[in-house]
Amino acid sequence: MANFNKVILAGNLTRDPELRYTPKGTAIAKFGMAINRTWKNEAGETKEEVTFVDIDAFARSAEVIAQYCKKGRAILVEGRLRLETWDDKQTNQKRSKLGVVLDSFQFLDSGKGGPGGAGGPGGGGGGGESQGVAEPPRSRPAAPARPAAQAAPEPSDGPPPEEDDVPF
Repeated sequence: MANFNKVILAGNLTRDPELRYTPKGTAIAKFGMAINRTWKNEAGETKEEVTFVDIDAFARSAEVIAQYCKKGRAILVEGRLRLETWDDKQTNQKRSKLGVVLDSFQFLDSGKGGPGGAGGPGGGGGGGESQGVAEPPRSRPAAPARPAAQAAPEPSDGPPPEEDDVPF
């Protein structure tokens, strides 16, 4: 049987990220997101529902999120669901909750103005890094490096190199 665990969420941070480090030096950022849904019921009334989700980010993603994100900042998160279970010390009952482990993310605003938008990456510039993805998705492998033999020829004063007759 095949398994697939992928979550894509777009919403706003409900609190400033909490950044900590493991004893081995791995960064962990914990933050919450609110995802809003608006619809109209049969009577034509507009209804709204808010879903709150806890997110865990690791390594460089955790550091970038902790540095540039504040409460209210819009963000798109890709990750996987994880079930956390523990024993409640007060009631001695098993408790559990679903959370998301972040794989990649993207800022949905420019980091300027708006709630929590002070100072995004790239400073006051008009684009580029301020809306970029912090990490490339892990499902795409990096392109292999070109061998030196296939590198583009350097311009020289001599005659141009002969070209092979390639049909494409």
